[in-house]
Amino acid sequence: MTDVTDKVERAIARFDRVTRQLDNRGGPAQQAARRERQRLNAGLGRTAAKIAGVVAMIWIVALIIGLLKPIGMFGFLAALVVTVVAVGLMIERSAKQAISVPAPSTDLPNGAMVERFDSYIYRTRRALPAPAQAELDAISRILPSLQQTLERVDTLDPAAQDARRLMSIHLPGLIDKYERVPTAYRGETDGEGKTVDQRLVEGLAAGRSALGEISEQLARADVAALETQGRFIRSRYGQDGPDSSPPSDGPDRTSQSAENT
Repeated sequence: MTDVTDKVERAIARFDRVTRQLDNRGGPAQQAARRERQRLNAGLGRTAAKIAGVVAMIWIVALIIGLLKPIGMFGFLAALVVTVVAVGLMIERSAKQAISVPAPSTDLPNGAMVERFDSYIYRTRRALPAPAQAELDAISRILPSLQQTLERVDTLDPAAQDARRLMSIHLPGLIDKYERVPTAYRGETDGEGKTVDQRLVEGLAAGRSALGEISEQLARADVAALETQGRFIRSRYGQDGPDSSPPSDGPDRTSQSAENT
């Protein structure tokens, strides 16, 4: 009986794993993975450009020194060693940045903060329980449109300030505090009968709702601005405007002829 129960539990777990993979294949998790790959590719391109610049600078300096005073074989080897060390350090630094993405710092511009937060929740997603992952996926779905509107908004805008605090302080702080709780204690209930996992999901849901409201508020402000501009143009230059009558070609030539006779 125990063997049958174990087989059933393994089959259910396998089914859940497969369905999660199918759900994520074309959903927000897959879209977040695509954006993360684009960021990594862009980072590799920037690293390659920096490496090329450093290598060129090292050998230009070596060439200038060689023109002033022959550097010989030892000088050539020294330049080669410096090049290898510099390239190695830059590659190692780039690899560390690609592996661990910290929470957004509070001094980033609006657009860059959304980018960093998107990468941060993508990297931390795997360490969280399935319900929390679903909330992060919902947050990830909001971020592209939120970034599009925040990039045009001043950093000191009240709505932008709320979004920035959520992305740089409150939500990363919630995830960080959850990760500090030992796994053995995450299933215990608190005074209100809720587990640590449930508290995490509730906090993420509240953050997701707040970010969604901010994104909608900013988008509606853009729609209202467009509507106002359209009404102005229509009233100023449209058929109902003060200049809607066709322009006159000049005084009536018939009346002028009659007056002349």
